[in-house]
Amino acid sequence: MEIYQHFRKEEQPFIDNVVSWKEEVGRSFTRKLTDFLDPRERMIFQSIIGQDEDFVWKAYGGPDHAERQRMILAPFYEEIEEKDFEVTLLEASYPSKFVTLEHRDVLGAFMSLGVVRKKLGDLIVTEDKIQILVASEIADYVKMNLTGVKKAGIQFAEKPIDNLLPSEEEWLQKDGTVSSLRLDVVLKEIYTLSRQKAVQFIEKGQIKVNYRTVESSSFELREGDLISFRGKGRSLLTSVHGQTKKEKWRVSYAKLK
Repeated sequence: MEIYQHFRKEEQPFIDNVVSWKEEVGRSFTRKLTDFLDPRERMIFQSIIGQDEDFVWKAYGGPDHAERQRMILAPFYEEIEEKDFEVTLLEASYPSKFVTLEHRDVLGAFMSLGVVRKKLGDLIVTEDKIQILVASEIADYVKMNLTGVKKAGIQFAEKPIDNLLPSEEEWLQKDGTVSSLRLDVVLKEIYTLSRQKAVQFIEKGQIKVNYRTVESSSFELREGDLISFRGKGRSLLTSVHGQTKKEKWRVSYAKLK
Protein backbone atom coordinates (compact mmCIF):
# COMPACT_ATOMS: atom_id res chain seq x y z
CA MET A 1 0.00 0.00 0.00
CA GLU A 2 1.51 3.31 -1.10
CA ILE A 3 0.42 5.11 2.06
CA TYR A 4 2.83 2.98 4.14
CA GLN A 5 5.88 4.82 2.82
CA HIS A 6 4.91 7.94 4.79
CA PHE A 7 4.87 6.15 8.15
CA ARG A 8 6.85 3.70 10.27
CA LYS A 9 6.66 -0.04 9.68
CA GLU A 10 5.32 -0.66 13.19
CA GLU A 11 2.47 1.78 12.49
CA GLN A 12 1.12 -0.29 9.60
CA PRO A 13 -1.48 -2.20 11.68
CA PHE A 14 -2.95 1.09 12.93
CA ILE A 15 -2.92 2.49 9.38
CA ASP A 16 -4.84 -0.59 8.25
CA ASN A 17 -7.40 0.08 11.00
CA VAL A 18 -7.94 3.67 9.90
CA VAL A 19 -8.29 2.66 6.25
CA SER A 20 -10.77 -0.03 7.30
CA TRP A 21 -12.78 2.48 9.36
CA LYS A 22 -12.93 4.85 6.41
CA GLU A 23 -14.12 2.11 4.07
CA GLU A 24 -16.71 0.89 6.59
CA VAL A 25 -18.17 4.34 7.22
CA GLY A 26 -18.23 5.08 3.48
CA ARG A 27 -19.94 1.78 2.72
CA SER A 28 -22.46 1.54 5.57
CA PHE A 29 -23.05 5.25 6.28
CA THR A 30 -22.65 4.57 10.01
CA ARG A 31 -20.18 6.38 12.25
CA LYS A 32 -17.09 4.87 13.84
CA LEU A 33 -16.10 5.63 17.44
CA THR A 34 -12.49 4.78 18.28
CA ASP A 35 -10.81 3.97 21.58
CA PHE A 36 -8.56 6.65 23.12
CA LEU A 37 -5.77 7.54 20.70
CA ASP A 38 -2.43 9.13 21.51
CA PRO A 39 -1.20 12.27 19.66
CA ARG A 40 0.73 10.32 17.03
CA GLU A 41 -2.23 8.06 16.26
CA ARG A 42 -4.51 11.07 15.89
CA MET A 43 -2.03 12.64 13.49
CA ILE A 44 -2.03 9.45 11.39
CA PHE A 45 -5.83 9.38 11.48
CA GLN A 46 -6.01 12.97 10.22
CA SER A 47 -3.40 12.33 7.53
CA ILE A 48 -5.34 9.39 6.11
CA ILE A 49 -8.80 10.94 6.29
CA GLY A 50 -7.45 14.30 5.16
CA GLN A 51 -9.92 16.83 3.81
CA ASP A 52 -12.16 14.19 2.22
CA GLU A 53 -15.51 15.92 1.75
CA ASP A 54 -17.41 12.64 2.19
CA PHE A 55 -16.53 12.51 5.89
CA VAL A 56 -16.57 14.56 9.05
CA TRP A 57 -14.50 13.79 12.14
CA LYS A 58 -13.89 15.12 15.62
CA ALA A 59 -11.76 14.24 18.65
CA TYR A 60 -12.62 14.50 22.33
CA GLY A 61 -10.96 13.42 25.55
CA GLY A 62 -12.52 15.57 28.28
CA PRO A 63 -10.26 18.54 29.01
CA ASP A 64 -8.97 20.89 26.34
CA HIS A 65 -5.77 19.54 24.78
CA ALA A 66 -6.23 16.12 26.41
CA GLU A 67 -3.28 13.85 25.67
CA ARG A 68 -5.51 10.87 24.87
CA GLN A 69 -8.75 11.36 22.94
CA ARG A 70 -11.44 9.28 21.28
CA MET A 71 -12.29 10.09 17.67
CA ILE A 72 -15.47 9.80 15.66
CA LEU A 73 -15.52 9.39 11.89
CA ALA A 74 -18.94 9.92 10.31
CA PRO A 75 -20.63 10.63 6.97
CA PHE A 76 -20.31 14.32 6.02
CA TYR A 77 -23.94 15.17 6.80
CA GLU A 78 -23.86 14.08 10.45
CA GLU A 79 -23.35 16.34 13.46
CA ILE A 80 -21.06 15.08 16.19
CA GLU A 81 -21.76 16.11 19.79
CA GLU A 82 -19.74 15.72 22.98
CA LYS A 83 -22.04 13.03 24.38
CA ASP A 84 -21.46 10.87 21.30
CA PHE A 85 -17.91 10.11 22.42
CA GLU A 86 -19.13 7.99 25.36
CA VAL A 87 -16.49 9.22 27.80
CA THR A 88 -17.21 8.79 31.52
CA LEU A 89 -15.54 10.66 34.35
CA LEU A 90 -14.86 8.57 37.46
CA GLU A 91 -13.77 10.21 40.70
CA ALA A 92 -12.49 8.89 44.03
CA SER A 93 -11.04 10.42 47.18
CA TYR A 94 -8.18 8.95 49.20
CA PRO A 95 -6.66 9.67 52.65
CA SER A 96 -3.66 11.83 51.71
CA LYS A 97 -2.74 11.98 55.39
CA PHE A 98 -1.63 8.37 55.26
CA VAL A 99 -0.57 7.75 51.66
CA THR A 100 0.86 9.71 48.74
CA LEU A 101 -0.35 8.73 45.30
CA GLU A 102 1.13 9.63 41.94
CA HIS A 103 -0.02 9.32 38.35
CA ARG A 104 1.99 6.12 37.83
CA ASP A 105 0.44 4.48 40.92
CA VAL A 106 -3.08 4.96 39.59
CA LEU A 107 -2.13 3.90 36.07
CA GLY A 108 -0.48 0.76 37.42
CA ALA A 109 -3.56 -0.14 39.46
CA PHE A 110 -5.77 0.36 36.41
CA MET A 111 -3.56 -1.80 34.21
CA SER A 112 -3.65 -4.58 36.82
CA LEU A 113 -7.36 -4.97 36.08
CA GLY A 114 -6.49 -6.51 32.73
CA VAL A 115 -8.20 -3.72 30.78
CA VAL A 116 -6.42 -2.51 27.64
CA ARG A 117 -4.74 0.89 27.95
CA LYS A 118 -6.75 2.29 25.04
CA LYS A 119 -9.91 2.26 27.15
CA LEU A 120 -8.36 4.84 29.51
CA GLY A 121 -8.06 8.52 28.69
CA ASP A 122 -6.27 11.12 30.76
CA LEU A 123 -6.11 10.83 34.53
CA ILE A 124 -5.62 13.50 37.18
CA VAL A 125 -4.19 12.88 40.65
CA THR A 126 -4.28 15.69 43.23
CA GLU A 127 -3.45 15.74 46.94
CA ASP A 128 -6.63 13.90 47.90
CA LYS A 129 -8.53 13.07 44.73
CA ILE A 130 -8.28 10.86 41.65
CA GLN A 131 -10.14 11.48 38.42
CA ILE A 132 -9.96 9.16 35.44
CA LEU A 133 -11.65 9.39 32.07
CA VAL A 134 -12.65 6.01 30.68
CA ALA A 135 -14.61 4.60 27.78
CA SER A 136 -18.18 4.43 29.08
CA GLU A 137 -18.46 0.72 28.26
CA ILE A 138 -15.96 -0.18 31.00
CA ALA A 139 -17.05 2.37 33.64
CA ASP A 140 -19.08 -0.12 35.71
CA TYR A 141 -16.27 -2.69 35.60
CA VAL A 142 -13.73 -0.13 36.83
CA LYS A 143 -16.04 1.01 39.66
CA MET A 144 -16.48 -2.58 40.83
CA ASN A 145 -12.87 -3.69 40.58
CA LEU A 146 -10.57 -0.72 41.08
CA THR A 147 -10.99 -0.44 44.84
CA GLY A 148 -7.44 0.21 45.96
CA VAL A 149 -4.25 2.00 44.91
CA LYS A 150 -1.12 1.13 46.90
CA LYS A 151 -2.41 0.99 50.50
CA ALA A 152 -5.34 3.35 49.93
CA GLY A 153 -8.85 1.96 49.73
CA ILE A 154 -10.90 3.91 47.18
CA GLN A 155 -14.37 3.90 45.70
CA PHE A 156 -14.95 5.44 42.30
CA ALA A 157 -18.22 7.15 41.42
CA GLU A 158 -19.42 8.65 38.16
CA LYS A 159 -19.38 12.45 37.95
CA PRO A 160 -20.53 14.93 35.31
CA ILE A 161 -17.73 15.93 32.94
CA ASP A 162 -18.21 19.50 34.19
CA ASN A 163 -16.71 18.34 37.52
CA LEU A 164 -13.37 17.66 35.85
CA LEU A 165 -10.56 19.28 37.80
CA PRO A 166 -8.20 21.58 35.91
CA SER A 167 -5.01 19.79 35.01
CA GLU A 168 -2.01 20.92 37.02
CA GLU A 169 0.22 20.10 34.07
CA GLU A 170 1.80 23.05 32.30
CA TRP A 171 3.33 22.65 28.85
CA LEU A 172 6.00 25.04 27.64
CA GLN A 173 5.86 25.63 23.88
CA LYS A 174 9.08 26.26 21.98
CA ASP A 175 10.49 26.40 18.44
CA GLY A 176 13.94 25.20 17.48
CA THR A 177 16.19 23.80 14.77
CA VAL A 178 17.88 20.40 14.77
CA SER A 179 20.41 18.84 12.43
CA SER A 180 18.25 15.74 12.06
CA LEU A 181 15.13 14.13 13.51
CA ARG A 182 17.11 11.36 15.23
CA LEU A 183 15.97 10.68 18.76
CA ASP A 184 19.32 11.62 20.34
CA VAL A 185 19.49 14.92 18.43
CA VAL A 186 15.95 15.95 19.37
CA LEU A 187 16.49 14.97 23.02
CA LYS A 188 19.57 17.20 23.06
CA GLU A 189 17.47 20.16 21.84
CA ILE A 190 14.46 19.65 24.10
CA TYR A 191 16.21 18.70 27.34
CA THR A 192 19.39 20.81 26.92
CA LEU A 193 21.92 18.03 27.35
CA SER A 194 24.87 16.72 25.38
CA ARG A 195 24.30 14.27 22.58
CA GLN A 196 26.53 11.78 24.39
CA LYS A 197 24.31 11.97 27.48
CA ALA A 198 21.22 11.58 25.31
CA VAL A 199 22.66 8.39 23.81
CA GLN A 200 23.40 7.01 27.28
CA PHE A 201 19.84 7.62 28.48
CA ILE A 202 18.43 5.98 25.35
CA GLU A 203 20.65 2.90 25.63
CA LYS A 204 19.67 2.49 29.29
CA GLY A 205 16.01 2.21 28.28
CA GLN A 206 14.98 5.48 29.92
CA ILE A 207 13.23 6.90 26.85
CA LYS A 208 9.80 5.97 25.53
CA VAL A 209 8.23 7.21 22.30
CA ASN A 210 4.47 6.89 22.16
CA TYR A 211 4.57 4.70 25.31
CA ARG A 212 7.10 2.24 23.83
CA THR A 213 10.71 1.99 25.02
CA VAL A 214 13.17 2.94 22.28
CA GLU A 215 16.82 1.94 22.71
CA SER A 216 18.14 3.10 19.33
CA SER A 217 19.66 6.58 19.14
CA SER A 218 19.06 6.67 15.38
CA PHE A 219 15.30 6.20 15.80
CA GLU A 220 13.71 8.90 13.63
CA LEU A 221 11.00 10.99 15.25
CA ARG A 222 7.89 12.14 13.42
CA GLU A 223 5.35 14.87 13.96
CA GLY A 224 2.99 14.01 16.82
CA ASP A 225 5.44 11.77 18.68
CA LEU A 226 5.14 11.82 22.48
CA ILE A 227 8.43 11.40 24.34
CA SER A 228 8.59 10.13 27.93
CA PHE A 229 11.96 10.70 29.59
CA ARG A 230 12.26 8.88 32.93
CA GLY A 231 13.03 11.42 35.64
CA LYS A 232 12.74 14.40 33.31
CA GLY A 233 9.09 14.33 32.22
CA ARG A 234 7.29 14.29 28.90
CA SER A 235 7.53 16.28 25.69
CA LEU A 236 5.68 16.35 22.38
CA LEU A 237 7.05 16.99 18.90
CA THR A 238 4.11 19.09 17.79
CA SER A 239 5.25 20.15 14.31
CA VAL A 240 7.99 19.55 11.76
CA HIS A 241 8.02 22.62 9.52
CA GLY A 242 10.58 21.54 6.95
CA GLN A 243 14.22 22.31 6.33
CA THR A 244 16.18 25.55 6.31
CA LYS A 245 18.59 26.58 3.56
CA LYS A 246 21.34 25.00 5.66
CA GLU A 247 19.34 21.74 5.66
CA LYS A 248 18.42 21.89 9.34
CA TRP A 249 14.95 20.90 10.46
CA ARG A 250 12.66 23.57 11.91
CA VAL A 251 10.53 22.05 14.65
CA SER A 252 8.02 23.05 17.31
CA TYR A 253 7.73 21.11 20.53
CA ALA A 254 6.02 21.26 23.91
CA LYS A 255 7.69 20.24 27.16
CA LEU A 256 5.91 19.43 30.39
CA LYS A 257 7.20 21.75 33.11
